[in-house]
Amino acid sequence: MLLVVNSGSSSVKLAVFDGMTLCAQTQVDRIGSGGPADHGTALTLGLERLAVPAARLQAAAHRVVHGGAALTQTCRITPEVEAEIAACASLAPLHNPPALSGLRAVARLWPAMPQYAAFDTAFHATNPDVATAYALPLAERDRGLRRYGFHGLSYDAIVRKMQEMTGNALPKRLLSFHLGNGASACAIAEGRSVASSMGFSPLDGLTMGTRPGSLDPAVVLDLVARHGAEQTTQMLNRASGLAALGGSNDMRALHAAGTPEAAFAIDHFCYWAARHGASLCAALGGLDAITFTGGIGENDGIIRSKIVNQLAFLGAVLDGEANAQGATALHAATSRVAIWTVPADEERQIAMEAGSVMRQEEGLG
Repeated sequence: MLLVVNSGSSSVKLAVFDGMTLCAQTQVDRIGSGGPADHGTALTLGLERLAVPAARLQAAAHRVVHGGAALTQTCRITPEVEAEIAACASLAPLHNPPALSGLRAVARLWPAMPQYAAFDTAFHATNPDVATAYALPLAERDRGLRRYGFHGLSYDAIVRKMQEMTGNALPKRLLSFHLGNGASACAIAEGRSVASSMGFSPLDGLTMGTRPGSLDPAVVLDLVARHGAEQTTQMLNRASGLAALGGSNDMRALHAAGTPEAAFAIDHFCYWAARHGASLCAALGGLDAITFTGGIGENDGIIRSKIVNQLAFLGAVLDGEANAQGATALHAATSRVAIWTVPADEERQIAMEAGSVMRQEEGLG
């Protein structure tokens, strides 16, 4: 059996797979905001909930958000790989440290258990140089300052699930939204990522739960001059986004609040999602389909409606009843663009990729 650990910015998802059969799963939410104090505590709680005998676990596989330029495919965790993950921690401070906490906690519990890492940046390795290069001096680009893109395991799973849903007829030009506490959009051409709203770190792009999304670099310079680098880092990662605009990073709470600030935060979230999405359509050269995934993308019909309505000029038209019911197919009969909700399936994607590496190690791949 394989234990899959998906440590997000505010949650930990755990799943146990026997082959590709899901045997048990649990999720611990609201870490640091009314729930467990930290990811280590959340992981311990989640393992207790799973109630799977430790003797049956053969390996563990972890979602790691930032693999940098070196880690572009799923691999076994060695001291060298762990060091690379740690070196990228400052680039994904809400994610890589929790992932490290998770893999170290598993190592403490089961020292002999082999562990594997799957990287959110890997799916975007197919982006062309023109999409990833910053217009900076060569010396700065050579030391790794570039766009990486994130949520790649989610987008990879979307490609797989779309093929299952449509009988392998994958849309040629797909705009995919991953909307949750972390949020991004991705341009997928014939199953391959060609552009992402996120950049060097998961701070860029859409408005998020506690992250601001795209900022003029001069804003960051001003904040650092006024508050220092450490306080600015905390502000941009933990005290911005929906929380700063509307008073909460939980979209459900914003809907319920009924305040002008909460309404503005919701509008800001949708405006920038649609605006970045439209930009990604230029990288695709058009649009054939839109998908929504993630906690907000899958469950919030109001958010989907606001975003799609802003993209109506591209030919996207929602079926209002299907959207309200949370159906899988959301497009109206008159829509020139297919619109789908696709349940997040990162844990199975991680299990598939880790299983492939394990089979290769055994000489079976």
